[in-house]
Amino acid sequence: MEWQRPTSLRDRARYRFDTTLARSTGMLVSWLVLSCLAVVVPVSALVVWTDPDSPRSLSGRLSAVWRTSAETLRLGAPTGAPMRMALSVLLGIVALLCVSTLVGVITTGLGERLTELRRGRSMVLEQEHAVVLGWSDQVFTVVGELAAARAGARCVIAVLADRDVAEMEEALTASLGRGSAVRLVCRSGSLTTVDTLALVTPRAASSVLVLPSDAPEADSEVVRVLLALRAVLGDEPGPPVVAAVRDRRQLPAARLAAGERGTIVETDATTAELLVQSARRTGVGEVLRDLLDFSGVEFHLVDVPAAVRQGSTGSRFGDLLLCFERSTVVGVLGPDGQPLLSPAADTVVGPGDRLIVIAHDGVPEAPVDCRAYVDPTAFAAPHSQRVGPVRVLLLGWNRRAPLLVEALGHSVAPGSSLDVVADETQVTPVQGQASSPQAAARLTVSCRSGELLHPESLRDLDLFGYDTVIVLGADAVDGPGHPDDRVLVTLLMLRELELRAGRVLPVVAELGDHRNRALAPLGPASDVVIRGELTSLLMAQIAHNPHLAAVFGELFAAHGASVHLRPAHHYTTPGCEASFATVVAAARERGECAVGYRRTDPEAGTGHRHELRLGPAKTERRVWHARDEVVVVANDSAGPDQPHGTLDAVPGMRHDHGDDTALSGGSPGRRPSHDSPEQDRTRGEGGTTR
Repeated sequence: MEWQRPTSLRDRARYRFDTTLARSTGMLVSWLVLSCLAVVVPVSALVVWTDPDSPRSLSGRLSAVWRTSAETLRLGAPTGAPMRMALSVLLGIVALLCVSTLVGVITTGLGERLTELRRGRSMVLEQEHAVVLGWSDQVFTVVGELAAARAGARCVIAVLADRDVAEMEEALTASLGRGSAVRLVCRSGSLTTVDTLALVTPRAASSVLVLPSDAPEADSEVVRVLLALRAVLGDEPGPPVVAAVRDRRQLPAARLAAGERGTIVETDATTAELLVQSARRTGVGEVLRDLLDFSGVEFHLVDVPAAVRQGSTGSRFGDLLLCFERSTVVGVLGPDGQPLLSPAADTVVGPGDRLIVIAHDGVPEAPVDCRAYVDPTAFAAPHSQRVGPVRVLLLGWNRRAPLLVEALGHSVAPGSSLDVVADETQVTPVQGQASSPQAAARLTVSCRSGELLHPESLRDLDLFGYDTVIVLGADAVDGPGHPDDRVLVTLLMLRELELRAGRVLPVVAELGDHRNRALAPLGPASDVVIRGELTSLLMAQIAHNPHLAAVFGELFAAHGASVHLRPAHHYTTPGCEASFATVVAAARERGECAVGYRRTDPEAGTGHRHELRLGPAKTERRVWHARDEVVVVANDSAGPDQPHGTLDAVPGMRHDHGDDTALSGGSPGRRPSHDSPEQDRTRGEGGTTR
């Protein structure tokens, strides 16, 4: 029999005391009264007996003890007949109970109110504030860009999500920084409830953004939120609504739910297209991030300066490219709201047209004739077109992979190949999705199983025989751990093989958390695409500038112009000194709009990081080297100068698959995607006229 320690008297007394307290509230009150009397009466007696002015008789001192105890307990202090003293005690107890009850009611009410405030259930009484509905990794980018867009002005951002208010405020405050002047108002509740949406007063907001969550049914929830928001806003004119969905099959439903005021951005398609562009030439993702955030240059609309307008017939677009020193003209917005990016140089800009420019701010710039800074002798000789098939290696598989395969299948030259290496559990889905008719026409897809976390799986591959390697991360709902862990480990092993071989390996990796960008071991020809980051930047831009929605729709549509990085020696002779106006003029001869450049130190090694400059002054002069690159907005997806056998030879990401776009909305001005073959040919040649 196991020996037991004998129970002490203290333990038995404490047990009996706890048992007595647990019986009822009356017993608890009784113990409280006894405890008070056990302290108050002896102390009162000690005070009376030590007072030199106290009565000398015993009865007088007992009366003094009674008065002191009664005053301490607020029971009244009359003396005399026992009945009088008992009635005084009764009145004191009743008064004490009333006061205690009142204090309890007030305390309970304040506690419930504070709890309600912590739960985020109070009304937001603001005007012209930004409303963000939903919570995901995109919320930090969206809130940060909305705050940057309103820098220097009063900025209130209301965030409504089905999460704890304290957690949301802490996470957003840490993301913005403690010194931020943004006022964050977080509310908690169901996004699909009309009463809950009314808490953030969307009718009085300047813009409303709807973010998809990481749940599998996120797109359906976005549609329900848009329907609830439509019920709150009604049919009256209201703030612009920008929402994001992941699956393109949900686009029609989301468009109908958002109505005319809504713009829908497709997250997965945008990410897949950006992966293809980054694989085509490293650095495109960085250019798009700089163009879409509010820290540098952005897209703006300006009127044609009267000083350069050529009568009532309008001006030629090519002449307007050199009419500003800092602002870069990239397109025209017609009176009907339809944008035309990088049109032909002889396109007539009419009196009702507005210019689409890339500038550091929206303040109109005084026109300056920069044609005097152009040196035609520095123009590079034309290059012949050399486009050939490419080999691409895809490591990993997720829900965006079929979109990536489709984009590659429509953008590479015939005879190209895509080798997919995925886990054994993903080989069957790959085989079923990679053999789509869209990809099979130009792209041959093969797949094999392999454990990407084992170095042997990568060593068995002919890595340096590929033009580029794309590493995909797992979906947020697939398996335990962080989805970016596998990508970071794969990048680490690829970097080790790159250093060991002493050769440059072009790698494009997909990450979900922007904080992991700094952790990624990247080589000199590697790039990182943050899943959903470009979508978040687009949403913030459209929310702040709704009139640019059609411009972004054209920029990221299936047809039209896009951003490219071209070698600088295609525009200027390597080693010569020339102004940026010369580069702009040379790009105009090729039907392109030069908006900046990415310089590389010719004396630096392969590990040198490039310096990106967007919107430089036309008067800026520098020596242009062969390793420099020029950022252009161009209609043709591949210039006539792409080298053979590299992924730079990819004709582009613009593929013809109906009217699917990465960004669509109900607002007028979105370019129709059903162009005739003649229109497609004219647009590809840069000969569209207005």
